[in-house]
Formats: sequence, structure tokens, C-alpha cells
Amino acid sequence: MNITMKDRVAVITGGSKGIGVAVARRFAESGAKVAILARGAESLAAARQSLAEDKLEVHDYVCDVSKADDIARTHARIIKDLGSVDVLVNNAGTSRTMAFEGITDDIWQEDFDLKLFAAIRFSRLVWGDMKERKWGRIINVLNTGAKAPPAASAPTTVSRAAGMALTKVMAGEGGPHNILVNAMLVGLIVSDQWVKRHAATAPDTDFETFTHNLAKGVPLGRMGTAEEFANLACFLASEQGSYITGTAINVDGGRSPVV
Repeated sequence: MNITMKDRVAVITGGSKGIGVAVARRFAESGAKVAILARGAESLAAARQSLAEDKLEVHDYVCDVSKADDIARTHARIIKDLGSVDVLVNNAGTSRTMAFEGITDDIWQEDFDLKLFAAIRFSRLVWGDMKERKWGRIINVLNTGAKAPPAASAPTTVSRAAGMALTKVMAGEGGPHNILVNAMLVGLIVSDQWVKRHAATAPDTDFETFTHNLAKGVPLGRMGTAEEFANLACFLASEQGSYITGTAINVDGGRSPVV
């Protein structure tokens, strides 16, 4: 199957590391015009340089997607530089978990602003052009806790569950206009956060052993790669994924107890 995104304008939030960079790479390899967004200018520049070494061009934009004004300003710049957005990947977010009674109103608000409201606001900005052109793809990157939240997993699992409901609502409204909206639920994927956790909690263990131990509950027996995640994202964002909408796909090696 020849999966192509030739000349599609694709925006990836949280695009400077891990899954975001892998998705940017896969999209660029498939012919898309790619914009990556993140809060850190240095990490964005490093991501752009890494891709440029493989002769892949991306455009980088410093943007704090937890702030409505930043989103609006960055969207306007992307329109000016690249044209109307065809594909939006709402990937920004961190894994923030703690016991319920310790979660303050401020923490709840910060989490919802970064994960749920960022997706709402950015999607709303690109929605009109997608409707007019009768073509659009939106992917909301969530995690498997959205379906099966364990104890002490808030606020992340709660905001991600809301993101899954948002996905279904948007898919129903976007369908008549050929705007396809899906969620991809992350399981254990090797990324920058696990590299940091390895350094902080198990510096005397090599990284391969560390990830192998983490993956003991995964039926496939290993953690996934960002590239494997990006392959599915590319399929969903392409013309080849033209009859898939309103679904939340686990990318977790079978680990989640909920399909």
C-alpha cells in the first residue's frame, strides 16, 4: 500500500520530542508540509535539525498550547506560511498522576488547559477550512488510562477520558464534511519521558533492561516504539484511512484490559 500525504499541511503539537518528532518524520517522508509546535525553542530547533539531516523539512513554532492566545497566533502564522491545515495531531501533554485528594483546582485546570482545551481550541480554528474543503483529519493523542483509569491516575486519565468523548462528538459532526476524527491511545511507548525516568530512578540499570522490566505486563513482551505509533498516525491521516472515524485505537501491544 502506498500511503501518501503529498502536499497536505499537517500540524503536530508537542512536536519536538518522542512521539511528536516520530510523527513529524513519518508525515514529512510521506510528502506532507509539516509544522511542529512546542514550548521550548531549543528542543524545536534540535528536532528540526535532526530531520534536516535526513533531508526532511519541517517548520517549527514556539507555542504554549495551554494558552488560547498562543494557539490563535500560531495558527495564523501557519496559515500564512503553509496554507490551510489539512491534518491536526493534538499530541501535547504530560503524564501527571497523583492521589485524588491532593489535586488542587489549579492542577486540574492546568491539566485540562494543556490537554483538553488545547485540542478543543486548535480543532475549532481548523474546522471551518476543513468543512469548506470537504477534507480533514484530526488525531487526538490520549492514553489507555482514558478507557481503564487506575487509582491515583488523575488528573491525566480524567482529561484524557474527556478527550475521548470529544473525539466521538467531533467525529459525528465532522463526518458529513469528510472530517475524520480519531484518537490514538498510548500504552508503553519508548519516549523522552522514559529516558528521563530511567536516569532518575534506575541509573545503575541499562536502558534495555529498564524498558524490558516495564513491559512485563505487555502481551507482546516489549515497549512500543515512537515509529510504530507514527505509522498508524500516518495511515489515519492519509487518504488510505478514509473510512475510519470516531474510534479510539489502543497502541499498547495488547496491555489495556479494555479494547
